Amino acid sequence: MKSLLKYLPVLALCAAVSCRTAHEGPAYLDKSLPAEERAADLLKRLTLEEKGTLMKNQSEAVPRLGIKAYNWWNEALHGVARNGSATVFPQPVGMAASFDEPLLYEVFTVVSDEARVKNRLAAMEGDPDIYQGLTFWTPNINLFRDPRWGRGMETYGEDPYLTGQLGMAVVRGLQGAPHDGWHRAGRPGKQAGNIQKAHACAKHFAVHSGPEPLRHTFNATCSERDLHETYLPAFKDLVTKAGVEEVMAAYNAFRGKPCAVNDYLIDTLLREEWGFKGIITTDCHGIEDLYTNYHWSKDTLAAISDAVNNGIDLECGNHFQHLAEAVARGDEDQATIDKALFRLLTARFRLGEMDRESPWDNLPEETVESPAHLELARKMARESLVLLQNRNDVLPLPEDARVALIGPNRDNVEMMWGNYNPVPHKTVTLLEGLQERFPDLRSFDACGIADTLIAPGTGTRVMSQKNLMENLGGVDYVIFAGGISARFEGEEMKVEVPGFGGGDRSSIELPAVQRQVLQWLREAGKKVILVNFSGSAMGLVPETESCDAILQAWYPGQEGGHAIADVLLGDYSPSGKLPVTFYRNVDQLPPFEDYAMEGHTYRFFRGEPLFPFGFGLGYTPVDLSDVRLKGMDAKGLHHNACVEVTLTNRGDREQDEVIQLYLRRPDDPAGPQKTLRGFVRVKTQPGKTVKARLPLSDETFNWWDPAIRRMRPLSGDYELLVGTSSRNQDLKVLPVTF
Repeated sequence: MKSLLKYLPVLALCAAVSCRTAHEGPAYLDKSLPAEERAADLLKRLTLEEKGTLMKNQSEAVPRLGIKAYNWWNEALHGVARNGSATVFPQPVGMAASFDEPLLYEVFTVVSDEARVKNRLAAMEGDPDIYQGLTFWTPNINLFRDPRWGRGMETYGEDPYLTGQLGMAVVRGLQGAPHDGWHRAGRPGKQAGNIQKAHACAKHFAVHSGPEPLRHTFNATCSERDLHETYLPAFKDLVTKAGVEEVMAAYNAFRGKPCAVNDYLIDTLLREEWGFKGIITTDCHGIEDLYTNYHWSKDTLAAISDAVNNGIDLECGNHFQHLAEAVARGDEDQATIDKALFRLLTARFRLGEMDRESPWDNLPEETVESPAHLELARKMARESLVLLQNRNDVLPLPEDARVALIGPNRDNVEMMWGNYNPVPHKTVTLLEGLQERFPDLRSFDACGIADTLIAPGTGTRVMSQKNLMENLGGVDYVIFAGGISARFEGEEMKVEVPGFGGGDRSSIELPAVQRQVLQWLREAGKKVILVNFSGSAMGLVPETESCDAILQAWYPGQEGGHAIADVLLGDYSPSGKLPVTFYRNVDQLPPFEDYAMEGHTYRFFRGEPLFPFGFGLGYTPVDLSDVRLKGMDAKGLHHNACVEVTLTNRGDREQDEVIQLYLRRPDDPAGPQKTLRGFVRVKTQPGKTVKARLPLSDETFNWWDPAIRRMRPLSGDYELLVGTSSRNQDLKVLPVTF
């Protein structure tokens, strides 16, 4: 009886629609009706076989009812991907380094603009196919808990708060939530006639961050505290605050149950505690894992039923077309199927996809890769760059500098794009960006990414220190474009190179061949600037000695060459902050397969990193002073409670500074050493003083409560730590009692 009761709202709506449409014609064709009513009416007209074909990512057409084919699978990790040209923004881990929520919102508003244009153009040619729809399987909000994970570059770093804040900006930009509705809970676009712009999807739910070669068989385990304190907060934010419309189940198992059939994750947390009303999809071919790899289900039909009965609405794959067979065998019932399909049909009506019309139909084709969008990509790339070292102020470069650009990533177009990327009409590599500034720039590879020394102009694959110096005669500054690329790190890759395997890394240090070239340059007395391209943290201990400056560039997108040149030449002062810890080497890390948080990320790492989370230099000193607590006293938090900070620009350049607010509970040694609870990006002018405010709320003091085994605003003694990185010497401490 209990299982039947939970379907009564859908059945009742179907009955009500049936009553009214008996005299008025098909309600599902009436555009004035709410999406839920239209979906309920359409649902009762479908056969069981048709229902199964509509629950696959490649949903088939139902010509007798006028339903067009639709493919749910689309990607927009940092631009509308895998569908020809579109604006390519920096890889998400790079965008996270901006610590700039409003800019993320602007970026993904642009992405959804371009998505709408591409979808309309595809519909003019017929039914939109894969990568042409309006449902995007992004953002990836898994925690980047270990730098060896190849897909970590798709995420927003290692901190749950930062990931949640930036992830919500992505969702709101993609789905078309109004800017003034950022902090408003609820799911936008429910009213009749209110078409949603696109759908975002929070993935991969949950406790998922490698190893890549094991993802179809791995069983992740962690404590209840680690689960709620670290792995779930970003997902909860996106569901309960940003109204994300879809969630994707992870491939791996959690505590012995595959995530796609994990009732604790899906029913208890997602549906019941968080009240998620949207769509839950499998990852691609995840149904097959249930009976082939996990042996959770006895066969294909059982796997289908196990997934749908445990809350899966949509499959990336083709197994759900056999749903009618599962019902015939007694494994499945139509009420469960109807509840899932009702959500899918409602979503299609809300998107305007069934009617092929939307408020964005007037966006011109020229919107895609427009000059304004390219300028935004350049701005985001500039903000993503993190200056890690600048010995003796070697940067910015003087205008009359005698410069050479060498290294394997100096002119590597594909590297600039990262992964899950569009293919733009034009990509500005670092070589092209610097050639615009230095017409006589000397440039050659010198080495490959992992294993080759290259002598320019010799036709040979071997270079000596002598060869290198002969080609750098008269040069004072050498910019070395090094690092790795998305051909070495990424999703389940067939890569077996020393230090890399299966998409992950076994070493986080710079490949030996690059390290050798940098050492030769140092020995020759050159001033060396390392521009490191990677989607993850690098162990750069020797490079802090061999290089005068180190600039972390991530995979910066199609305008990356311009952005890096802007920073190297001083047109823009770097302002990015690390969203991940840069460890010295893998010896500082726990085993990769260990999902316990102790020892992972700045929150639980007890050692001394090379560069800490939140760290990044600029060209101009900005002093922090007069750190004050406002609106909080013994009676608690008052309206507009905040931490106020005074910033003074002591230099002669405009400088953005990211002020970070951390929380620590001194009497909880098992908890995080500190954890981010706020940040604000502040623009400062030369010689000027400005105040920054970091808002405080009850949620600021969310802490693990062992009595209820959940996070909640917990009374007690805390320390608020305010500064420019997570490093203790960069923080000012305010003791508070909440």
